[in-house]
Amino acid sequence: MAVKLTQEMKDVIGSQQCFIATCDKNNRPNVAPKRSTRVLDDQTLIFNEGTGKRTYANILDNSVVSIGVVDREKLIGFRFVGNAQLLESGDLYDQAAKMSEQAGMPKPKAVVTVSIEEIYDLKPGPTAGTRIG
Repeated sequence: MAVKLTQEMKDVIGSQQCFIATCDKNNRPNVAPKRSTRVLDDQTLIFNEGTGKRTYANILDNSVVSIGVVDREKLIGFRFVGNAQLLESGDLYDQAAKMSEQAGMPKPKAVVTVSIEEIYDLKPGPTAGTRIG
């Protein structure tokens, strides 16, 4: 079953801070805010990896990531789980580099695409943590 982002999910991703969770080869977790997180298509998220440090190294060790986002005022949120791919060249990388330059940021070390495999509800209440996609 292919999962797809709803418009509500896209709106939250586009308006709120996303946090990316990764694990290294020893299963030591890391979470990092990635303000560049955005929707690439109905099944893929993308973000710029600016520093090439922990998130980058963890994705090299273990491509499974989790992305969390919530809108505290609307009391909605989602967790997206999928496989990450690091891109250090090509059209998507060039677009990301241009976006960073326009925002006054340094060129990213890589752009990361995440193919979404699972979606979970983070709304408070009885559905919290329920797989919805």
